Amino acid sequence: MTRDESPTLFDNVTVGRIRTTSRLVMAPMTRMRADSDGTPTDPMITYYAQRASAGMIVVEATSPDRAGRTFNNTPAIFTSRHRAAWRRLSERVHDEGGRLVLQLQHGGRIGHPAVSGVPPMAPSPIVLPDVVFTADGPVPAPVPREMTDADIAQTIDHFARAALHAVEAGFDGVEVHSANGFLLHQFLAENTNQRTDGYGGTVAARSRLTLEVTRAVIDTVGADRVGVRIAPGFTGFGIAEGDPATLYGHLVPELAASGAAYLHVVFADPDSDIYRGVRAAWPRTLIANPALPWPEPLPVDGGRAEAERLLASGADLVALGRAFLANPDLVARFRMGAPLNDIRPEHFYGGADVGYLDYPALTEPAGAAVRREGGMTAPARQTI
Repeated sequence: MTRDESPTLFDNVTVGRIRTTSRLVMAPMTRMRADSDGTPTDPMITYYAQRASAGMIVVEATSPDRAGRTFNNTPAIFTSRHRAAWRRLSERVHDEGGRLVLQLQHGGRIGHPAVSGVPPMAPSPIVLPDVVFTADGPVPAPVPREMTDADIAQTIDHFARAALHAVEAGFDGVEVHSANGFLLHQFLAENTNQRTDGYGGTVAARSRLTLEVTRAVIDTVGADRVGVRIAPGFTGFGIAEGDPATLYGHLVPELAASGAAYLHVVFADPDSDIYRGVRAAWPRTLIANPALPWPEPLPVDGGRAEAERLLASGADLVALGRAFLANPDLVARFRMGAPLNDIRPEHFYGGADVGYLDYPALTEPAGAAVRREGGMTAPARQTI
């Protein structure tokens, strides 16, 4: 893409076949509001429609198959029921003028039979040092089954089919999730991938599954519909990559050669040598997610200053999460310099419409959007 001399958060830019309405991307955020079988719900449709003014929405991590499901009430896209609900969601967001991409995520070792109905599988039988959230609450993660060659081939096929289903359901594109400790990232990391075959050992072998999934998805729906998410240096969910500079020094040029429309870098720090190396190696659109405090509160500006710093350092778009979660009209608030809503972390995951649909826009009190949709009535709150 041709880069402006002085980019602003409010420029329209082209990302593959998508023309965004600003450089502000709504980051994918797991909210655990799907049905128990992974089907998107009516509140999810309302939630994304409320936020359609984002420059582009990357819809929360969605499983391409049964084995890839992670936590209770996270969405999926491998049945006709799933696809019909996603179609209703995409039509509603498009009716509101939005652009949306579906993030495809396989949980790998982050899963439980109580959620998926099958034992989790991973590059190696190394247990997640954490809990998994089921309908009965958090439970210890089971030891995953080491994936066979047949498992790997089937998983690649399931990613490609999920991408096709997403496009058929009306999404403008898909994002391959190779970050944040999930399956593709588990293959990238030294400590979770102890294989000695063609998918483990060297950096090239550990990168192989991410590249094969990306190429299969591109072959299915076209490079101009495909992005990839990476998280250099991420250590959550027990991940240890080893040497991130060498790992991503190999992976990013290979992803670039695939022709994918964009690369989405999580926890991007413009002062980081790794991030600068990624920017230099990536020839097309780069979406950067700033390294904001977590789990500490957001800065009072919702991350705007960091977003503008990333643009100035070479990012093409900036993905914000919690600021969009609490401010359906975040782009308008940034344009006007308006104050932001307080975030309520106790409602991040699961639950009803409170803390999900009742964050007010600038012109309405809290709960008004919920009442318009016929949902529950939220507690009143002063209009901003």
